[in-house]
Amino acid sequence: MNIKKNSLVVIVLLFSYSLIAQEVLTKKEAIEIALKNNYGIKIANNNLKVSNNNTSIYNTGFLPTLSTSAGANYRNENQEITRQVNGQKLDPEKIKGAVTKSYNASVNLNYTIFDGLGRKYNYQRLKETYNLTKLEARETIENTYLQIFTLYFQVARLTENSQNLAEVLKISKERVKRAEYQYEYGQSSKLAFLNAKVDMNNDSIIYINNKQQLLNAKRDLNIVLGTDKDVSYEVETTISFQELKNFEDIYNKTKENNVSLKQRKKNLAINDLNIKFAKSNYLPTLDLTSSYNWNQSENPSTSFLAGINTNGLNAGLRLSWNVFDGGITKTRVTNAKITQENQQILLEQQEETLKNTLKNSWGNYQNQLFVLKVQEENVLTSQNNFDRTLERFKLGQVTSIEFRQAQLNLLNTKASLNNAKYNAKLSEIQLLQLSGEILNMNF
Repeated sequence: MNIKKNSLVVIVLLFSYSLIAQEVLTKKEAIEIALKNNYGIKIANNNLKVSNNNTSIYNTGFLPTLSTSAGANYRNENQEITRQVNGQKLDPEKIKGAVTKSYNASVNLNYTIFDGLGRKYNYQRLKETYNLTKLEARETIENTYLQIFTLYFQVARLTENSQNLAEVLKISKERVKRAEYQYEYGQSSKLAFLNAKVDMNNDSIIYINNKQQLLNAKRDLNIVLGTDKDVSYEVETTISFQELKNFEDIYNKTKENNVSLKQRKKNLAINDLNIKFAKSNYLPTLDLTSSYNWNQSENPSTSFLAGINTNGLNAGLRLSWNVFDGGITKTRVTNAKITQENQQILLEQQEETLKNTLKNSWGNYQNQLFVLKVQEENVLTSQNNFDRTLERFKLGQVTSIEFRQAQLNLLNTKASLNNAKYNAKLSEIQLLQLSGEILNMNF
């Protein structure tokens, strides 16, 4: 009875382990996890919040400033005064402890009515800077997408290689058993058995090394995802390609949507506003100042007035015009124009570089698709050759060396097919990134 219970427990544990091991991390789920947890994306989003705060009305200078102040003063001193009546001086009068008390409070309002349009251009510049930060955040996300797919496909590649190596190891073990039986019954030499065992051991080592590489690749993927996910998960190994029509279509999308190109154009717009902002110093500034004041004082007997209490409203306009500032504004405008020219040069350079990169990527993509097609044919040929060799090997019509060669040929062609498949997909994703379509790709 206990044996049955223990057997049931073992079966349940094995079934549970199987369910855990079969957890599949899809490409879509990987992207969703990274968007929430990736450290670079988190920083980019925080930078975007800061830039958004900078575009607030509170950071533009369009609002007035309002301040209050209050104070009290106490003075205690000894005084000696000499009065005069009808031009005649009287005897000096000494007073000890003459106390003077004063109090004041005010509310002050200041507002710049006109500053040469500097605030307007500065506000526009802040908005364009926010848009530039959005593009920088988008670039971070696009780069993260590419990094995730690169590591994800590395895991998928090693997963398929592991499956192929497991199959090779299984066949090698069967070959060892067969060689051992043949040796025991005198149908083959011990050398054939030893060769089979060496090949099996080599296959075991390759399989174990590949499994370790697979675990390492999963941990690397976890770092980009920003998670401490258990490495027992599996990944998708099926690949579907999007229909990329022709180079001109990709090139047109790249000119319109490429994030690096958009950043160059945005920098150009910001520098144009920098020129206008610098020119605003040529114009006058008109400020409004207003305050409400209250003052009260208590004076000693030596003062003409025993005390005074005043309150009232003050308001005024102040016009200032820096007619000549020693050439500072002129220098700033000139330098801003030179910077604008540099930005235009960088934009043209970016367009040329991008076109060249796109041509190279397109050519590489076409080449990878061709290689993929050829490797698929090679696998079919190698599989057919291996199946025939295996049958002849069982019949004793081929040597163990010929069988091993067929086995290795099949393994190598399958590995080459995996490389071609994932290299072609990565080439496609790189094209989608250049054309600004990577965030809209189908998984």
